[in-house]
Amino acid sequence: MKSTGRRRTTVVDVGGVKIGYPHPIVVQSMTNTDTADVEATVRQAAELAAAGSELVRVTVNNEEAAAAVPRIAEELEKRGVRVPLVGDFHYNGHILLKRYPECARALAKYRINPGNVNIGRRSDENFRAIIETALEYGKPVRIGVNWGSLDQGLLARLMDENARRAEPRDARSVMREAMVASALESAAAAESYGLPHDRIILSAKVSAPVDLIAIYRELAARCDYPLHLGLTEAGLGTKGIVASTAALAVLLEEGIGDTIRVSLTPAPGGDRAEEVRVCQQILQALELRSFLPQVAACPGCGRTTSTRFQQMAAEVEEYLARRMREWRSKYPGIENLKVAVMGCVVNGPGESRHADIGISLPGNMEEPRAPVFVDGKRVATLEGEEMTERFLRMLEEYVAARFGGP
Repeated sequence: MKSTGRRRTTVVDVGGVKIGYPHPIVVQSMTNTDTADVEATVRQAAELAAAGSELVRVTVNNEEAAAAVPRIAEELEKRGVRVPLVGDFHYNGHILLKRYPECARALAKYRINPGNVNIGRRSDENFRAIIETALEYGKPVRIGVNWGSLDQGLLARLMDENARRAEPRDARSVMREAMVASALESAAAAESYGLPHDRIILSAKVSAPVDLIAIYRELAARCDYPLHLGLTEAGLGTKGIVASTAALAVLLEEGIGDTIRVSLTPAPGGDRAEEVRVCQQILQALELRSFLPQVAACPGCGRTTSTRFQQMAAEVEEYLARRMREWRSKYPGIENLKVAVMGCVVNGPGESRHADIGISLPGNMEEPRAPVFVDGKRVATLEGEEMTERFLRMLEEYVAARFGGP
């Protein structure tokens, strides 16, 4: 894993999860249930935590939701799910946190959108009230700017200043400047009301990867607060995954970012935890963290047999996912395992040698035998209908021998 190149930051403790350099980049997600529905929210929060979400955010938008938060936290604790809960507040957070002190205590962090409280106006008592509650209960705050709800007074001020320049910039550049200014000015206001520097996390979310990259580069250059990365609306399926990866990979490779979320729009009835797995794969692809053993498999071409290697690769991935429930606690470092399931002689043997353990299946013009490589050396040749079963036995033996200790 990479240990250098990260931007140095203040470290913020969110319910025992440390965010900021030199701690690992934190994966987080958000429920899409009605928070007032305790059972549904507990179930989804537990599913997100099981998938690897290290923080789970919930909407706190009304009195019913605020009243439900301590019950959600209590039920998760009963089930042995110890994931910090983050409250997402808009417009009325100052009221709900004061009216429901048990909610304020149960949450590990408050998320405030400067565009939806009265900061920057003649009186900013609503923003100040949330900061004072955070102080009372010792909670950190994420100041989360969003371009869909940007402080219009701040934007108008910057637009006026831009118009007076000898060479005015385009509106997109001014919007980016306003995003950065909103985050930094709000953080400064929070500190002026007593919130310690090490209880503030910033985010500035937009939907276009190029804007996100530009804004976070500027934020990173101008402050040492931990930064939460993510597009505000990544979108559906492939588009959402690609857009998020394009934006986050650039910033993470530059050492920018301390916690991430991929805000995928789920298909009806889809798996909310998919966004957690995408975050993990982004971090693992960049060699910033390891979560699961990785399976290399070729895409297939006219040389490969129609479905044999595809089916075997799928079965190996499913087997690894299933066994990780036991392996994770039994075999330290198992998440770094690399497996290859290849489909012909062109790249198959070489790719299998590069993996910890790999198999190169025959293509449609080759002998029906599949060499198996362990730590770069050919150790066996498999053939026949039981090829997958035999390879999985070898995989199990390899894991026990390498990760099981003396």
